[in-house]
Amino acid sequence: MLEVVASQDLWIWHAFFRVAGANNDINVLDNSLLFDDLLDDKAPVAPYVINGVEFENGYYLVDGIYPQWATFVKSFTVANNAKHAYFKKRQEGAWKDVERAFGVLQG
Repeated sequence: MLEVVASQDLWIWHAFFRVAGANNDINVLDNSLLFDDLLDDKAPVAPYVINGVEFENGYYLVDGIYPQWATFVKSFTVANNAKHAYFKKRQEGAWKDVERAFGVLQG
């Protein structure tokens, strides 16, 4: 089992390895030093602006099992309008970067 934070240029910022089978997404979250730092407000500052609002901490693309935290961004299952369709397309592109980093680590 592997948890990784990587940028699109394949720079690995964080990796968390555990024995496969005993961990699901919630167990990973409970045991991850990355998210401990996030909860303790020690996360690295990664400022960005959306709709004129500045945010300091980064965000993480996750699937539906993760809790409703502001730092977790889940995909829309159905894009109801052009804004949602654009977001879904960009998020799917980011998922491809994540999958590519995972493939490189497996290799």
